[in-house]
Amino acid sequence: MAGTPFKVGDRITLKKKHPCGGFDWEVYRIGADIGLKCLKCERRMMLSRRDAERRTVERVEASGD
Repeated sequence: MAGTPFKVGDRITLKKKHPCGGFDWEVYRIGADIGLKCLKCERRMMLSRRDAERRTVERVEASGD
């Protein structure tokens, strides 16, 4: 499978900002859809894997602790 290999705990920056003003999200669920949590207001949302890959500008991998 080609594309961005998302992992739980990764922090990503999306192209468009959330209504609260935040751009940064944390991945909390992986599957057919990617579960994201806004790091500013703690709101959660789901994006299809395709949309998440397309909208991602930057990804910081989760630490391996």
